[in-house]
Amino acid sequence: MIKAPRHITEINPYVPGKPIEELERELGIKGSIKLASNENPLGPSPHAVAEAQKVIASVNRYPDGGSYRLISALSAHLNVRQEEIIIGHGSNELLDIAARTFMLPGDEAVMGHPSFVVYPNSTQKVNGVPVKVALTSDKRHDLRAMADKITPKTKIVFIANPNNPTGTIVTTDEFDAFMDSIRDDILVVIDEAYFEYVTDTMYADSMKHFRGGKTVLILRTFSKIYGLAGLRIGYGVANPKIIAEMNKVREPFNTNSLAQAGAVAALTDTEHVTRSVALNEAGKAFLYEELTKMNLDFTKTHANFIYIDIKKDAKEVYKKMLQKGMIVRPMGENALRVTVGLPKENETFIRIFKEVI
Repeated sequence: MIKAPRHITEINPYVPGKPIEELERELGIKGSIKLASNENPLGPSPHAVAEAQKVIASVNRYPDGGSYRLISALSAHLNVRQEEIIIGHGSNELLDIAARTFMLPGDEAVMGHPSFVVYPNSTQKVNGVPVKVALTSDKRHDLRAMADKITPKTKIVFIANPNNPTGTIVTTDEFDAFMDSIRDDILVVIDEAYFEYVTDTMYADSMKHFRGGKTVLILRTFSKIYGLAGLRIGYGVANPKIIAEMNKVREPFNTNSLAQAGAVAALTDTEHVTRSVALNEAGKAFLYEELTKMNLDFTKTHANFIYIDIKKDAKEVYKKMLQKGMIVRPMGENALRVTVGLPKENETFIRIFKEVI
């Protein structure tokens, strides 16, 4: 039997949230609620659905490998040049492409911990070394400590802003100081998957550093606030030279026709984004109040999920909630992450959570 090399066998694979259909089939139940994967409970923009449906009849043709319409729309939306944009099969793929493009075996990538599990995975896939730096006591990226971990072998720094799973942000002052402190031959990957949910004015302006010529790759996605997770499409913004090298590694037809069409339409539906933010803010307020009543420690979030320190075996609590038709996400030994859902979903979560806790 062929064996994978050690740097592959040691990867802890990403485990997706359990699908509703699978849970209901296993337990023979109906009406389950999934609050595990930070999806938009409002669903996709109706405009995005309509545009995606228009191209279904032509799926016998390969998609536009250059994503011309989407890149043109993003160029206008972001006020950047088309050659400064790369499209990915979700922003996850772009994390992999960045590692494959710029890292050699033995190179290091610095990242916060806990943070998005794909960062160490993408690093290990290329036989790189993940350098994990603990978050601060208030569960935020410790950029000073991360800067201290940079060595001559460092090629990439991964920063999730807001961070997943804690929902905390890197502020303008922190990020400016960090960017001033590191070499320009290190690629700083700023993962802004939840960017559109942030309302705090202290949120770091990554585009300022991009426009200032810094070695940054800004990643965003249509999976979260735009509600297109099932179509898998995201994008990156960087210097044209960085984008050109990454495009050499990118698969020729890495995003499908429906995703491209839906994403173009989603960008124009500002009302859907506004409604999604308002729903999220109301849901956060309700959950904060209820979790406070339960005397639970939780981290106030800038995204559409909440990190809860339950001080109990998270996997056991997760399993008990599954039995009641509620899907959340265990994070480490003693924490859960719950997505902010519709009002009724949030109420049901609290009811079941109280029963189980």
